[in-house]
Amino acid sequence: MKELFNLNEDVAVVIGGTGELGGTMAEALGAAGAKVAVVGRNAERGNARAGRIVDDGGTAKFFAADGLNADSLDEARQEIAKWSGKPASILVNAAGGNRPDATIPPGGDYCKLPLDAWRDVFDLNLVGGALLPSQVFGQDMIDAGVGSVINIASMSGMIPLSRVVAYSAAKAAVINLTQWLAREWATTGVRVNAISPGFFPAEQNRKLLFNDDGSYTERGGQIIGHTPMGRFGKAEELSGVVTWLACRRAASFVTGQNIAVDGGFASVTI
Repeated sequence: MKELFNLNEDVAVVIGGTGELGGTMAEALGAAGAKVAVVGRNAERGNARAGRIVDDGGTAKFFAADGLNADSLDEARQEIAKWSGKPASILVNAAGGNRPDATIPPGGDYCKLPLDAWRDVFDLNLVGGALLPSQVFGQDMIDAGVGSVINIASMSGMIPLSRVVAYSAAKAAVINLTQWLAREWATTGVRVNAISPGFFPAEQNRKLLFNDDGSYTERGGQIIGHTPMGRFGKAEELSGVVTWLACRRAASFVTGQNIAVDGGFASVTI
């Protein structure tokens, strides 16, 4: 089992590792032995996350990059290779998010959704959240004949949720791109999979789920009522699946999959 879940040979790049979920996954990969490059735009958060990995006995460093800029990503790729001594063999695409004006308000009109908001959400989640990083870091993996790309999709990409139409559509596209890349790269030694988290409270969605007094909002209560386990997820509950998918031995025949970590949300139809 120790050999199956050993990442001592690997360099892991976590795009969006400055966020709560991405950062927790970066820590998990560091604990499994990978050298971890925490990549994002917020240096304070990135350095803090890398510091936690180092404090726990791992190896990590923050690298600034913009996921929507291929030149910025390529510069980070070269810096990471110099720091680690070899190219990345694990890529976690954990960047993403939504815009308030890309969300349909209660009783709102979909026909009035601003096109620029739609485009920005697609750019953030699909282009910067999967497409460009996979292009920039994928070639090194293909050349080396080994690699694991893990895209962070969403439950809303599997089941289109009310109101968040642009986000749901963008995450559905991430799942589709994951399957396409898995097929195209299947004989190169590079595996491509996705993780679709259910509902995990984080800075970005906390106000959507909780009132100021800590009680559930109407939407938060609806989600809990639809989740068989009756609670929200915890960030550390993504650690096991991201480590498994990253491991070249434990998940050697796993590609093109979308793993839901959702407390059973997707199993409920009514």
